[in-house]
Amino acid sequence: MLPESENNQKVWESVLAECSPLMVSLGNLAEQSRALSNIQISNTPLRDFPDLEDRLRFKLQLSTDTVLGKLNENMSSLQSVRDSISNQVSAVVHLYEQNADILDLLTVTERSATGPSVSDMMGWLHDAERHFRQQFLRRKTLLQTLRPDDLSLLESAPKRWKSLESPSAGDHIRDTLCKVHFFIESQ
Repeated sequence: MLPESENNQKVWESVLAECSPLMVSLGNLAEQSRALSNIQISNTPLRDFPDLEDRLRFKLQLSTDTVLGKLNENMSSLQSVRDSISNQVSAVVHLYEQNADILDLLTVTERSATGPSVSDMMGWLHDAERHFRQQFLRRKTLLQTLRPDDLSLLESAPKRWKSLESPSAGDHIRDTLCKVHFFIESQ
């Protein structure tokens, strides 16, 4: 289970790394669309090009749709990771429940000088699951609020996306998974 959790963590981080420049692109496209709306092409030397404004608007809309599509694909990848982690935690809980009658409370809660208790490790896994679930839901909700015709939302999207980053929580989850892996392997 743990090597799969570590792999899921790497996939999660990789997908988020792909999303950041896409969010910046989305903000840039919104700024370009706003600039196009604020300019009178007929009052510039570009007036000699027929349908230029419509073609530029179409290109910007197409690019915005493409970026939103890529972000939604990445959300599907994040959802797969979240589901995988939830399934892993459920499997651990199920295994514990199957053996609960042979494990007394002292055994489950007893810590040693060299290792945590079973209940500590299960708590850590639940913390990791909660982190991925919350991060996924926050990011998905943000993407669902974005509309190609709402330039203000698109312009603010990169900052709002970045505000969802939680480096300390990510480090904590990574450390937690490493600790669980270490203690399971030492048994």
